[in-house]
Amino acid sequence: MSDTMPIEHSKWLTTGDFTEADEPFRLFSAWFEEAVTGEPSDPTAMALATVGVDGMPNVRMVLLKGVDHGGFVFYTNLDSQKGRELAGHPQAALSFHWKSLRRQVRIRGVVERVTDAEADAYFATRPRGAQIGAWASKQSAPLESRLAFEKAVAVETAKRGLGTVPRPPRWSGFRVVPSVMEFWHDRPFRLHDRVEFRRAAPDQSWAKTRLYP
Repeated sequence: MSDTMPIEHSKWLTTGDFTEADEPFRLFSAWFEEAVTGEPSDPTAMALATVGVDGMPNVRMVLLKGVDHGGFVFYTNLDSQKGRELAGHPQAALSFHWKSLRRQVRIRGVVERVTDAEADAYFATRPRGAQIGAWASKQSAPLESRLAFEKAVAVETAKRGLGTVPRPPRWSGFRVVPSVMEFWHDRPFRLHDRVEFRRAAPDQSWAKTRLYP
């Protein structure tokens, strides 16, 4: 989850009726903690949807690397397709699906770059191979062969030696600052529970609405 401060939550959020929750970040934290222990696949995996210059949506799986009351953070090459699309259209949607728990969380909001200090701190925690890979990969650009990429990795490995690998200047993170968060829980006969939290701006309070399944 990276270096962000954990969100406090009450025990009843994990054991009681989640539709009674009045604050979405605490509820997300409670559900995420249960996913960490109960979801056999990667609980940090989330679908990220962006919009291209042609107006067409794009979606792919990324990993959540931090969450606090500011938003949801992930990292990427800024020259990648998602990096370029977010620079041109800084809005995005996220979706977590914890199949084993029969739960889903959907998020929509504006996107902002994390600070250089945040990106540096997270990059320093990555395995060395992943750090070198960030230098070697021209993410989303055409690749003539797997061998060409392996050679680029070998060149970067030799270049870095045993020293510290710095963060590439075109590699950083984005924070999705939510304006809408929806929580979905499977129920028998498709009579699911759905609760939506919505706010007009990050400094505004949340309004909660229960939705038909």
